[in-house]
Amino acid sequence: MIDLFLSILASTLIFLIFKLFDRFKINTLQAIVFNYITACFCGVVTSKKQFQVQEIIHSEWFYGALILGFLFISIFNVMAITSQRNGLSVASVATKMSVIIPVIFGIYVYNESTGFQKLLGIFLALFAVYFVSVKKDLPFNFKSNLMFPLIIFIGSGIIDTSIKYIETTYIEGDGIPLFSATIFFFAGCIGIGMLIIKMIRKEFKFNPPSILGGIALGIANYASIYFILKALNHESLESSTIFTINNVAIVLFTSLVGLIFFKEKLSFKNWIGVGLAIISILLVTLA
Repeated sequence: MIDLFLSILASTLIFLIFKLFDRFKINTLQAIVFNYITACFCGVVTSKKQFQVQEIIHSEWFYGALILGFLFISIFNVMAITSQRNGLSVASVATKMSVIIPVIFGIYVYNESTGFQKLLGIFLALFAVYFVSVKKDLPFNFKSNLMFPLIIFIGSGIIDTSIKYIETTYIEGDGIPLFSATIFFFAGCIGIGMLIIKMIRKEFKFNPPSILGGIALGIANYASIYFILKALNHESLESSTIFTINNVAIVLFTSLVGLIFFKEKLSFKNWIGVGLAIISILLVTLA
């Protein structure tokens, strides 16, 4: 359970760092690129296996890591935008309510337990995403209120499901750092490509604080993936239980951080959303 706890802390720290990007005028894309370079380095350093390019290319999880690298940098950018525009609680709930996607996958593919209680939790999760995304005293607008949280919801769910499937099917216990490093390497390469395009278009201006911001984010990012993969190796717990415990704790922690440190104000509807998020995750966990 210590691995699960460390993953929760690292994931909460990611949202906190995203929020600080806005405060310290850190360029989000540049920081995210440095983040993936840092995370890749962490994976190489902590890997007990030797980093051999030919072995990685011919590994069964190679193409999965490539696709995940693309998803990682895409969803990370949207998470940063949502944290800054909509608040920590919105980004956190949208990300963590995506638990219903790997839960459904676990039910159908791994024959994990199901029932009315778990299905009710999944149903309530959808309402939670909506309520937590609605801003007080402002008319609802899909693009400004729900589009980014919805993208996070779907994208994070696909990422969690893919990680679980690849971890279960193709990765040995000591191969987690190398697999993680490869994902981050691909994400970093895609990010560098995006920066090069900006240079060609003369839209690039180097932002020095993004280096430190990216390093801090990279360490937290690597830790969140590394420890959740280790937790998923725990044979006595179903993946749906691990994901839900992980997600409810992150929703609570990030909401508290937003309230205490950033003075984020939640409307009554937002509190309903947070409450539904907690109830839905607990229903799935205890089912």
